[in-house]
Amino acid sequence: MDTQGERRRLLDAEGGEETPAGLMSEQEAYLSKVKNGKLYLASFAAVLGPMSFGFVLGYSSPAIPELSSISDPRLRLSDEQASWFGSIVTLGAAAGGLLGGWMVQRIGRKLSLMLCSLPYVFGFTLIIAAQNVWMFYVGRVLTGLASGVTSLVVPLYISETAHEKVRGMLGSCVQLMVVSGIMGVYLAGLFIDWRWLAICCSLPPSLMMVAMCFMPETPRFLLSRGKRREAEEALRFLRGPDAPVEWECARIEEASEEQGSTFRLSDLKDPGVFKPLVIGVLLMVFQQMTGINAIMFYAENIFEQAHFEESDLASVIVALIQVIFTAIAAVIMDRAGRKVLLIISGVLMMISTTAFGVYFYLVAKVPGAASVSPTAAEPHPDLTWLALASMAIFIAGFAIGWGPIPWLIMSEVIPIRVRGFAGAAVVLSNWGMAFIVTKSFQDMMNLLTSAGTFWLFSCMCFLNIIFTVILVPETKGKTLEQIEAIFRGTSGL
Repeated sequence: MDTQGERRRLLDAEGGEETPAGLMSEQEAYLSKVKNGKLYLASFAAVLGPMSFGFVLGYSSPAIPELSSISDPRLRLSDEQASWFGSIVTLGAAAGGLLGGWMVQRIGRKLSLMLCSLPYVFGFTLIIAAQNVWMFYVGRVLTGLASGVTSLVVPLYISETAHEKVRGMLGSCVQLMVVSGIMGVYLAGLFIDWRWLAICCSLPPSLMMVAMCFMPETPRFLLSRGKRREAEEALRFLRGPDAPVEWECARIEEASEEQGSTFRLSDLKDPGVFKPLVIGVLLMVFQQMTGINAIMFYAENIFEQAHFEESDLASVIVALIQVIFTAIAAVIMDRAGRKVLLIISGVLMMISTTAFGVYFYLVAKVPGAASVSPTAAEPHPDLTWLALASMAIFIAGFAIGWGPIPWLIMSEVIPIRVRGFAGAAVVLSNWGMAFIVTKSFQDMMNLLTSAGTFWLFSCMCFLNIIFTVILVPETKGKTLEQIEAIFRGTSGL
């Protein structure tokens, strides 16, 4: 197939002109005819999954205090059971990442999203109907499983349906909907009990299943299965009636023919595969090594020291900061670029974790403080502002960069033929590292003290910055095919 000739003919027919700029002029002529309305609709349907994910993550915070004091002894959680109720989700999510990697390759992105609604709904149904603690556990594992699938599939669906001018904004909406879900469940938890809260949490995944019935499969997956007519129909839905979608279809098809359509383990020797895989994995490792879980661990305590008596309200404030700055990141993503925001995010987090270390160091100097715990002694009131400012800066910094961007870049840089295997590896790295950091956190506190632990996180944030500057490519404004060409060495940055 003479794809170059076909693209030129199609663009000429639509009024496009061939210039020495080549592909870029074709892109601009094509994108000038694109309408984004139905693309936004498809993206909204997909990000109901991350909102459900946020509900799962946030549910334990308002539910555990109530379940720990409930009158029914069959459902009352001990401290150990409450710990499992909160953390067992991560085990389900790790398994969900592996399952999602298999699903996206075998049954596609759309059907994977629709099917992952089922464990969300079944899991919350088990929690609603629980007669003992084990039903809580199984429900949490099922919702965690769905969350793991969601965290892999939704970024892929959006990256493969969106075009380069809005891909960053729409990709950032994944994290925006996660933190919005967390804030929503915190707010709802102020007014309703744990059962009604679980009922509310089951609504977004139910709506996602219905909405995705009317959305298309991604054109790239359809083309990888040789379904060109269906791919053109999907593109026509996503790009509007005026766009010459045959041109984009031919461009995707040409790139697929160059790199092949099937994955073999020997492909891991290909720089076009292992380089983006390594970058995706390291992004997830460094994301967890920023100390985000530690900051959230201390958030309630810090608010208490600042005389916020209502810890539930404090949680809502933290979640609101995340939502605001994640929304800002989504708006500026396609203008500022991924690398710039990652660097700014890393600098802000490095400064704030350094300041946190100073805060805990000064608290430990208070007479009578014999423990490394920040609760060992009441800090001087003049130090309270340092903790609050450090926490606010850290959360804002994480939200504009290292929160949403690793998931976005993962969905952009991994070649389509390895997205199942490589995506599963990246998601498993994220959840695995989250478990390791959380599990070893208290040991680090005992060994290094609170101050030393946060200074270690500060060093990790510095390494994040170096890693970003040297290894992370800028993907702003590039098609997925151009990004793949960069890693294959057939195109310059």
